[in-house]
Amino acid sequence: MIGLFQRSIENREKIIIFYIDNKNQVTQRYIQVISMNTQSLIAFCFWRKKVRTFKLENILSAGPIRKKVGA
Repeated sequence: MIGLFQRSIENREKIIIFYIDNKNQVTQRYIQVISMNTQSLIAFCFWRKKVRTFKLENILSAGPIRKKVGA
């Protein structure tokens, strides 16, 4: 996952994460990582339309956004 976050920073790529929020609910977020340290990452959240801080320990999974291929 760390490599994916680094690539999001370097290439300004949007990624998807599944995150446990402060109410213990799993949420799906589309983010673009701005910076990262050993405990958290700072990212623009496209759902909230704000820069947010996400604890790394609360991120369940992360992946690249799949591009839709149309006819």
